[in-house]
Amino acid sequence: MNLEPGVPAPHFTLPAVDGREYSLPGDRGDGPLLLAFFRVKCATCDVAYPYINRLKDAYPAGWQLWSVCQDDRERAAEYAERFALNHPVLLDAAELEVSRLYDPPSTPALYLIGRDGRVEFTCEGFAKDDLNELGRRIASLAGAEAVEIAPADDGSPALKPGCMARQRMPRRPSA
Repeated sequence: MNLEPGVPAPHFTLPAVDGREYSLPGDRGDGPLLLAFFRVKCATCDVAYPYINRLKDAYPAGWQLWSVCQDDRERAAEYAERFALNHPVLLDAAELEVSRLYDPPSTPALYLIGRDGRVEFTCEGFAKDDLNELGRRIASLAGAEAVEIAPADDGSPALKPGCMARQRMPRRPSA
């Protein structure tokens, strides 16, 4: 990942599936923010999103979760419905401007931004250890008791590599 912990999180404004615009830092509020970059056709994202949803269920207050989709509005809305995403789903499909700022190597890619606006933790792909660490960090920042987000014996693999992020894919020659 290009953004290392400790660096200021790049500022941006993106539209959401629901038509509202979200701005970092303006709409972040006082608490931490988790940005989750994803692609609709990413099988690893499909494995990860039930766990990402568990984070919000386990820690309902004191932080925010925004998903950043690298696909168009229609596909993003269908994905949000399929995975019951009850948080803002932002659209970065047109120029991938925010994806270029954060430069995730693969999807899913998660960036935890602290109260001070700096990146605190990053991870990519699907790793239960990373999701549990992320849960502990969110619990600490939100003033909650930590719970296990990704049990070792729940039937999902411990690790699954991510899919190449769209901003890193080779560009097709124009006709």
